[in-house]
Amino acid sequence: MTDNTTQSPDASSAIDLVALANDITVGTLGEKLGITFVEAGPERIVATMPVAGNNQPYGLLHGGASVALAETLGSVGAALHAGEGRIAVGLDINATHHRGARSGLVTGTATALSLGRTLASYEVVITDQDGNRLCTSRITCLLRDSAPTAK
Repeated sequence: MTDNTTQSPDASSAIDLVALANDITVGTLGEKLGITFVEAGPERIVATMPVAGNNQPYGLLHGGASVALAETLGSVGAALHAGEGRIAVGLDINATHHRGARSGLVTGTATALSLGRTLASYEVVITDQDGNRLCTSRITCLLRDSAPTAK
């Protein structure tokens, strides 16, 4: 079982990383696609997405929706790794589509390949409800300090 909470160095209260990951995507493409996080941490992050509403004209899961799921997972994982006061921005993403899906939920699992101070890379595997691999993706994010907010 993965621990989906982390201890803040300045507080004794635990932060629910799954709730944080779901909050991060409110009002974004991830929300429009129906992405829901079920496990979250810098090393591994898991989310589901419905096929319905994310398909192409032939009824199959749209490849772009798979890539958007992969980018969402990698970017949120990298942001969790970067920590407070830092942001993650995508530098590179690629995807290989292995098979199609016509219905149900797909699950994306991002596993950290490298977590550094300035870069974070993840492998993302997207599977259908039977565990068949639909897509394999790799994403690299740049980690940088947040821009100061205007007063």
